[in-house]
Amino acid sequence: MTSLHPTLDRVTDRIIERSKDSRCAYLELIEHEAANQPDRNAVSCSNLAHAYAGAQEDQAKLKTGRGVNIGIVTAYNDMLSAHQPYGRYPERLKIYAREVGATAQVAGGTPAMCDGVTQGQNGMELSLFSRDVIALSTAVALSHAMYDGSLLLGICDKIVPGLVIGALRFGHLPAIFVPSGPMPTGIANKEKQRVRQLYAEGKATRADLLESESGSYHSPGTCTFYGTANSNQMMMEMMGLHIPGAAFIQPGTKLRQALDRAAVHRVAAIGKDGNDYRPLGRCIDEKAIVNAAVGLLATGGSTNHAIHIPAMARAAGVIIDWTDLDELSSAVPLLARVYPNGSGDVNHFHDAGGMGYVIGQLLGAGLAHRDILTVGGADLGAYAEEPCLAAVSTSDPLLREGGGPGVSDTAPGSSGSPPARGSSDALKLAWRPVGASGDETMLRPVTDPFLPDGGMRLVTGNLGRATFKTSAVDPERYTIEAPCRVFHTQHAVAEAFAKGELDRDVVVVVRFQGPRANGMPELHALTPPLGVLQDRGYKVALVTDGRMSGASGKVPAAIHCSPEALGGGPLSLLQDGDVVRLCAVTGTLSTTADLSVREPADPPPPASGTGRELFAMFRHAADEAEKGGSAMLAAAGL
Repeated sequence: MTSLHPTLDRVTDRIIERSKDSRCAYLELIEHEAANQPDRNAVSCSNLAHAYAGAQEDQAKLKTGRGVNIGIVTAYNDMLSAHQPYGRYPERLKIYAREVGATAQVAGGTPAMCDGVTQGQNGMELSLFSRDVIALSTAVALSHAMYDGSLLLGICDKIVPGLVIGALRFGHLPAIFVPSGPMPTGIANKEKQRVRQLYAEGKATRADLLESESGSYHSPGTCTFYGTANSNQMMMEMMGLHIPGAAFIQPGTKLRQALDRAAVHRVAAIGKDGNDYRPLGRCIDEKAIVNAAVGLLATGGSTNHAIHIPAMARAAGVIIDWTDLDELSSAVPLLARVYPNGSGDVNHFHDAGGMGYVIGQLLGAGLAHRDILTVGGADLGAYAEEPCLAAVSTSDPLLREGGGPGVSDTAPGSSGSPPARGSSDALKLAWRPVGASGDETMLRPVTDPFLPDGGMRLVTGNLGRATFKTSAVDPERYTIEAPCRVFHTQHAVAEAFAKGELDRDVVVVVRFQGPRANGMPELHALTPPLGVLQDRGYKVALVTDGRMSGASGKVPAAIHCSPEALGGGPLSLLQDGDVVRLCAVTGTLSTTADLSVREPADPPPPASGTGRELFAMFRHAADEAEKGGSAMLAAAGL
C-alpha cells in the first residue's frame, strides 16, 4: 500500500483538527435522524395514502410496507442540454428498482440554471444563489420521510453542489449521483476560440459566431469543455459518489443505461436495513473533501470549486479554506490538459483514460485517500478502472464484474429491461484496467506531468485574498505589474475596449461583483477582449471580487477577491492609475498606493428586474467567497 504524500497527510490532519467540533455535531445529527427515521408501517394511513396515490404500478408493493423505497431528486429541464436526457429517467429508474424488489418515486425537482445561457445577462446574478435554492429544494423533496435512499439527478454548475448540500442534511440516507453524460464532440475547440476572438475584434459577424457556437453546443448532453459541470463529474468520481466510471459515458448508449441501472440496484442495497450500510454523511468526510480538491488540481478544473468545495464541506461539518487548497496545489501535479487548458474535450479525455487513469495515478503516488467509504466499491481503488460491457460468456481474468454487492451484471436493452442470458444482446457490466495514457497530449503520468503543481494558487496582500488559476496561463505571464483601470461592470470593460482605451499594459479591476453586491456573477464575457489585448502584446491581468467561468483560460486573473468591495473591502479603495501587482510565483496581490487615506467608492445601486429583487435576502446575508458565499449556510450556523 502506497503511503500518503506528506503534504496530503498534513493538510488532511489540519482539516480534521479544525473540523473536530463541527464534524462531531454533524455525525450526531445524522445518527439521531437514522435512529428516528419513521417506520412507514407506523405512519398514519392517511399520510401513506397521499404518498402512494400517484404511484400507479407500485401502489401494491408500497402498501405492503416491505422493500426499499428510493427518492429521485431530479434537476430535469430541456433548456439545459446536460439535463435534457433526464426527462425519461424516472420511468426507467422505476423499472430498474422493481428488478430488485424496490420501488422508486420522484421525490421532487430542483431548478437548474444554465450559466452558458445567462452569461453576460441579468439572470447571471441569480446563478450562485441558485445553489442555495437547489439545496433547499432537495431538502423539501426528501423531507417527506418516505425514502430509504436517494438518486440525485444533476450535472451542471450549481446543481451538483446544491444537491450535495441538501442531501447531506439527510446524510443518514444512502445517495448516489446519476450523471447523463456529455454530448458528442462538435467543432474543434481551437476553431470555436478563433471565431470568438474574431467577433470580439469586429472581424466576424453575429451569424458567423452563432454558427460556430451551435457547432459546439449541438445536442443533448453536457457541454464538452472542461468547465464547472464536468469538474463536478470529476469530483463525484474522486469522492466515490458515482457508480465507478460513470462520469463521461455519453447519453443513450447501452453502457450509460447499464450504469444507470447499476446505480438503482446499488442504492437499494446500501441502506440501513441491509448489511452494507453506506450513508451519504459517512461517505462525505474530510478525506473525501480532500480527494475532491486533489482531483480539481490534478485535472485543472473549474475555479468555481474554490467556492463550492468549502460550501459542500460545511454541510458535512468539514471546514476547508483556500490556504488548504493552495498547499495541496503545491504538491499535486497537473496530469490533464482538457479544453480550455488543452486542445481536446472531455470525450477525448475519457477516451485517453479519463478519470480511471487520473485516480490510478494519484493513488499510486499517495496523492489521494484510498480508504474512503464509496457507494460503488471497497474503496477508491474501484474508481481507478473503467466500465465496459462484456458478453455474459466472457471470462477475461482482467475484467471485474459488478460494482459491489447488489450491482447487476447485465446491461439493459433499449426497452430498459435486461436482455435474456444467451441472447446475442446479453451483456454484463464490468470494469477493466485502464492501462497507460492513450494520449499524452491530454493525460500524463505523475512522473511526467504537464506542470509540477496543480495550478490553483492563493494570492494575498493589501488587496485581500484571491484565487489565481495558473494551469492555462503561460508562465511568462505569472507576474503582471501595471497601472489599473477600475470598472463596476463587465459591460463597461467591453465599452472601454471597443473605444481603444485599454490598448496598453493594464490591470483591469472589476469590483462590486461579490456575493453581497450582486450575487457574484461569472464574468466570462471579459475573456475575449482581455485575450485580444494580451495577443496584441500588452501585459494584461484581471482582478475582481466576482467569478470567472470554469471555461476561462489564458489571461492572468485574481478572482473571488475577499473581502469583497461592498462593505469597504480593499478593491473599493483603488483608483484608476494605481499600480497593481499580481504574482503567482510569490503569491502576491498588492498595490503600491496608500489605501489607508482613502474612502471606499460608492457601490452601484441594487439592481431589480429578472427576479433579482427576490434574492435580496441571499445578498444581504451571504458570507465571504472563501466560505462558499452562502446566506443559507451562514444563517444555519454551519
